[in-house]
Amino acid sequence: MRSELARGWLRKFVCSSSTLAEPRLQVSPDRRPAEMTSAWDLEQLAEIELEKEEEEEEDGRCVPDGPAPPSGGAGADVSHPYYDVARHGIIQVSGDDNYGRKLIIFSSCCLPPSHQLNHRRLLEYLKFTLDQYVEMDYILVYFHHGLRSSNKPSVKWLREAYSEFDRKYKKNLKTLYVVHPTNFIRIIWNIFKPLISHKFGKKLKYVNYLAELRDHLNYEQLIVPPDVLRHDEKLRAAQKGGAPPPGRTPPPRPPLPTQQFGVSLQYIREKNREAVVPPVVHQTVSYLKLKGLWTEGIFRRSARVQLIKDVQKLYNLGKPVNFDEYDDVHVPAVILKTFLRELPEPLLTFRVYSHVQQLLDVESSLRVSRCKQIVESLPEHNFIVTKYLLCFLHMVSQESIVNKMSPSNLACVFGVNLVWPRHGSISLSALTPINIFTEILIEHFDAVFGSRCPSGQVTP
Repeated sequence: MRSELARGWLRKFVCSSSTLAEPRLQVSPDRRPAEMTSAWDLEQLAEIELEKEEEEEEDGRCVPDGPAPPSGGAGADVSHPYYDVARHGIIQVSGDDNYGRKLIIFSSCCLPPSHQLNHRRLLEYLKFTLDQYVEMDYILVYFHHGLRSSNKPSVKWLREAYSEFDRKYKKNLKTLYVVHPTNFIRIIWNIFKPLISHKFGKKLKYVNYLAELRDHLNYEQLIVPPDVLRHDEKLRAAQKGGAPPPGRTPPPRPPLPTQQFGVSLQYIREKNREAVVPPVVHQTVSYLKLKGLWTEGIFRRSARVQLIKDVQKLYNLGKPVNFDEYDDVHVPAVILKTFLRELPEPLLTFRVYSHVQQLLDVESSLRVSRCKQIVESLPEHNFIVTKYLLCFLHMVSQESIVNKMSPSNLACVFGVNLVWPRHGSISLSALTPINIFTEILIEHFDAVFGSRCPSGQVTP
């Protein structure tokens, strides 16, 4: 156990917990600032704080005692090149945020004791996962709860990790959300501050409660370990005043007659009788067909969040939208993905999800015909809109030499926006059949959609 003097230093550690702020150390009179702020002293403080946090935990466990980690964790395929790490469910890919950026999740509570995990392999697996998405904008969500002395990587490992994540990883990282931060996190931040650029530092956001993520992410698709959920409930129970606990939020307002986002296809159809395809889909596809087909990385880049909110508001108020005014072809691209993501039920319906997950059990030579059967089982209006959208994505893929968006790349972007489960989130292992299914719809568009042409069918 560390000395009481050291604990006295720690109690003088002050910093903001709600937004990114530079942590400040107030120094005891018997210590010199130069000594106090040395890397060694900060590391000692971090160790002390972690011990202190462990002592304050009621359960004292580092591994979740609820259900096993989601698929991609306990359900990881033994043939996975990093099965030894992936089976723990530490790293998950969980759909997109509200603006089309891929979500990568790191859960500390899933870290086993250090002697049971090769941390070098963990770093390699993290890079292996990020390599699949770093060419597009992405978000990192770090769940800090559950990190303990017994399972934490060393500070040396953290330094190695940061140094190995070169510009290709940092450039397209838009935000790093640190959920349930503690003094340990802020001390570590002080250690790394000399290495971290101001630009990268602005990407860090502290999140005190899970409910705060709802303003930024598609929370229903977020993979949150049971241990983190329980910890969040304890924090809220101990909170005096503040936001209402889950289940006590005010009822939502009824949608406007002109509402386009967050309402069902049926609602939009009833309010726009003259439009076979929802106005947002028709207008964004029409614009992108003219000005986005040859844009490199179309659909892989984000746009300014405030711009997207402004365009959504115009649509919801029934006001005209002129994309030329924004001088950014990625705005309509993000709007299209956002519209699909905010549908209460996915465009391909909840019922299709289980059929898509079974696609890997179908022989490769029969998968196109199976995908055709799946889409032809859709309700007529869903089929019409799906065919309209996939016809356009097929056109985008045909220009992949220029725009770099092959059917596979488009599937990675659109798959999770077309189909998701009724309950829970999409696990890492569930992404593979979704992406394969979407890739087939794009690459073999004519074979999948060619025979069924319901009345009122339109093309881009």
